[in-house]
Amino acid sequence: MTMTSERPVAVGRRRPSALRLGVRRGGLELRQFLRSRESVVFTLAFPVMLLVVFGSVFSDNEVVDGIPFTRYFVAGMIAAGLLTVGFQNLAIMIPIERDRGALKRLRGTPMPPSAFFLGKVLLVLAIGAAETVLLLALAFTVYDVPVPGPAQWVTFLWVSVLGITACTLCGIAFSSLVRSGRGAPAMVTPVALGLQFISGVFSLFTNLPGWMQHLAALFPLKWMTQGMRAVFLPESFASHEPAGSAELGMVALVLALWCVGALVVCRLTFRWTTRD
Repeated sequence: MTMTSERPVAVGRRRPSALRLGVRRGGLELRQFLRSRESVVFTLAFPVMLLVVFGSVFSDNEVVDGIPFTRYFVAGMIAAGLLTVGFQNLAIMIPIERDRGALKRLRGTPMPPSAFFLGKVLLVLAIGAAETVLLLALAFTVYDVPVPGPAQWVTFLWVSVLGITACTLCGIAFSSLVRSGRGAPAMVTPVALGLQFISGVFSLFTNLPGWMQHLAALFPLKWMTQGMRAVFLPESFASHEPAGSAELGMVALVLALWCVGALVVCRLTFRWTTRD
């Protein structure tokens, strides 16, 4: 009597797509971020703290006749918050991960690079949305900022999407200039704060020196703040912009060009390991 045995046929498992891996990576990035209390406090609470401080100090001031400073400042702080989440956060976080060897280990896994970057983008979108909701809630409930109409909300949406995309890509690109994770905050934070001061976040943009206005126009934050002012300030304020109008078409064009240019720089310069 002969006995025959059959081996089980191994069924190959299909490798998850880059999109699915990127979504999983985004969830992991978000959990790691929430476990770091310092990152949560600095990233989420700092813009809110600035809004409370400046809103309290200049509550009785008007940026122009009939428009309180707090209303102007809310528009600038929402744009600055997106800069903090996208540019500053990633430009500091990625060099630290590179120094620890985390990026090198990830590069050696089957996970495609696109999944890693998608995870970072999802992290930025989640934090940016949470921070924006906090700022809007404070603006509407404490500082009596009028709720925008439907057309203004559409402008708010595309300015936010283009702005945070440009800032995210710029943060990834700038991370290649930082030599070490230890020196990242010292190198990135002054750049982010400097852009806020020259882009009309803390003061009326047209009150700044001409050379400073021209310098700010080279970077996305100036256009983000200008787009946000078109959302939260009355149409009459557009006459106080440098060109005498909100220039929403120019806002969209400049932010889109920054997205494309920063993406090209990311692909050419991003490093998975330290220079040493």
